[in-house]
Amino acid sequence: MSDSIRSLLEEVQAFTPSSKEELEQFRLKFTGKKGALTDLFARMKDVAPESRKAYGQEVNALKEAAEAKLNQFREQFEQSVSDRGVEKDPTLPGDPLPAGSRHPLSLVRAEIIQIFSRVGFNVSDGPEIEDDWHNFSALNFPPEHPARDMQDTFFIDLKSDPSLYQGALALRTHTSSIQVRVMESQEPPIRTICPGRVYRNEAISARAHCFFHQVEGFYIDKGVSFADLRQTLLYFAQEMFGHDTRIRLRPSYFPFTEPSAEMDISCSICKGSGCNVCKHSGWVEILGCGMIDPAVLQNGNIDPEVYSGFAFGMGVERITMLRYGIRDLRIFSENDVRFLDQFKGVY
Repeated sequence: MSDSIRSLLEEVQAFTPSSKEELEQFRLKFTGKKGALTDLFARMKDVAPESRKAYGQEVNALKEAAEAKLNQFREQFEQSVSDRGVEKDPTLPGDPLPAGSRHPLSLVRAEIIQIFSRVGFNVSDGPEIEDDWHNFSALNFPPEHPARDMQDTFFIDLKSDPSLYQGALALRTHTSSIQVRVMESQEPPIRTICPGRVYRNEAISARAHCFFHQVEGFYIDKGVSFADLRQTLLYFAQEMFGHDTRIRLRPSYFPFTEPSAEMDISCSICKGSGCNVCKHSGWVEILGCGMIDPAVLQNGNIDPEVYSGFAFGMGVERITMLRYGIRDLRIFSENDVRFLDQFKGVY
């Protein structure tokens, strides 16, 4: 064996790479197109005929040793990468990540906003921690009203530091509190909806929760009538549940509206023929509404002798349950991926 080939063979046998980059440099040096083996095979023609057999055997021995060394360490590096959970080929695309979905409450809330925006309503927002004036008093709740009782409201205890606030604070029980803030800061005409989260101190069940979402809406201008309210709500119901949806208004009572009404829609499940969802009545209640009480307008610094208005409020959970046939309100806040996956691709 010639000295040059023996030297190369000793280098191959002694080679121990510490990285894939070093192994690649070794490959280029010995087995690449411009490597040592290519050069040695090219010299075959210059070797004397009687020595070519021995020369060829020496070069082949060097080639086999180099390839064996490459295969040995290539497998080790690939096994090491595989053990770390990384793809063998770094140029391959990564593992696909499952696409998320929008929450059904977010979908319905966005649709409600879109429907009312088409008839001129904008969106207003307000704080979730409210004072007594905006949450109760300005909305015509007398001091003895049951909604002020601890069984309904989460009050915030400030006794430890009375300097923080000189009155009662609570988690808002309805988004009607935003109505008062809007009236205090804007002049009529006002046409807005107020979506947001609200809190009630209630037992959690399939039909009730200690927190949920509401959309309050109201319109104040000169000459606003109950007929305007009915037509606005009919438009909303038909846009949300279908153009064959019918509505009915039943007399009710709310401290901040007079007259007041509950609005039902014809059941979208049985089309009014009667089922378990509508309790075989053909109707499902979805919201409360009425003409804004003159005292509430006055509390918002709006002259009730000049302006009138209507207001309505609905629970987003109730609308969502009707829209998608969901029977248990608790599932909205349980983060069950199996439930949420059903809304992939819904926009």
